Amino acid sequence: MDEIRGDEIRGKAEGTATVPLSVLDLVTVGQGRTATQALRTSVDIARLAERRGFHRYWVAEHHSMPGVASSSPAVILAHLAAHTERIRLGSGGVMLPNHAPLVIAEQFGTLEAMAPGRIDLGLGRAPGTDGATAAALRRSDRLNEGADDFPQQLAELTRFLDDDFPDGHPYARIHAVPGPVQATADGGVQSPARPPLWLLGSSGFSARLAGVLGLPFAFAHHFSAQNTIPALDLYRESFRPSAVLDAPYALIGVAALAADDEREARRQVLSGALSMVRLRTGRPGLVPTPEEAEAYAFSPMEREFVDGWLANIVHGTPDQVRTGLDELAKRTGADELMITANAHGGEARLRSYELIADAYGLPTA
Repeated sequence: MDEIRGDEIRGKAEGTATVPLSVLDLVTVGQGRTATQALRTSVDIARLAERRGFHRYWVAEHHSMPGVASSSPAVILAHLAAHTERIRLGSGGVMLPNHAPLVIAEQFGTLEAMAPGRIDLGLGRAPGTDGATAAALRRSDRLNEGADDFPQQLAELTRFLDDDFPDGHPYARIHAVPGPVQATADGGVQSPARPPLWLLGSSGFSARLAGVLGLPFAFAHHFSAQNTIPALDLYRESFRPSAVLDAPYALIGVAALAADDEREARRQVLSGALSMVRLRTGRPGLVPTPEEAEAYAFSPMEREFVDGWLANIVHGTPDQVRTGLDELAKRTGADELMITANAHGGEARLRSYELIADAYGLPTA
């Protein structure tokens, strides 16, 4: 394995935060907004996150969802790399079964060449969409096989990234470029370093695999809160020291939104909740406005879903959000919190990250 140091994985807590704080971006598109505006907001948030001392900024892969414009993480990350200088950028994550491992190795090798030492490659085994869309992506309706083959796909991707297929392997003469092969070519000066791998999950499968392989692990607490502690426990119990990490390192994705007052925070998160109601009932669309969400007549079943959904979103004033995040970090033992702020407009999301940074006294330059 080419050189990957633990300090490329572990973050540093800033200000009064007890753990490093990072950002997860779904590039949400609200009603009356365009994908162009959503992507511009992503640049604005990434710049704010860099300026205020957030550790990393990840983009999720989703498909066939009008309200989520993050179908191509590598393309978005290249754009963000051109507009930032220091913050780590990565995928949270690339859904590996949707892609050929060689393609991902090439994409992230290119990103590493664009932003050396700043790229993370987070990988998931879910499709990031519905079954029909996954079948279109994979050109196959045998979706379970794609998920079951995840460890083999991961091993293949790792060998492409490290350029170390054994002699006699069918891919031994195939090289992911940009990549380590350029350092070994005559006159080569390409850095042999490559992006660190993370495994993402919302259940125990990837938790155990990450532990066995000694890789860092990211858990989707923001939509699978009931599984968070069992998955983190399994990761830590399964962990074996590796060339990458000598001890477990786990971050959790957290839905959180701060506003200047409790009512405004509630208005903003309610629009995201209505968006999830529509998604879960087969009616995906753009993120509704807070006004529409407030006026919407939720059925008893929808109201039960919304109440459960909002219970797992840390929202309120900056002090309330800080308290909620601190309690969550303590309860789960997470090594890092990755905050996702889903709201109708980019202004509310930007304001939320600024308020959270202020609440923790994060750097201002």
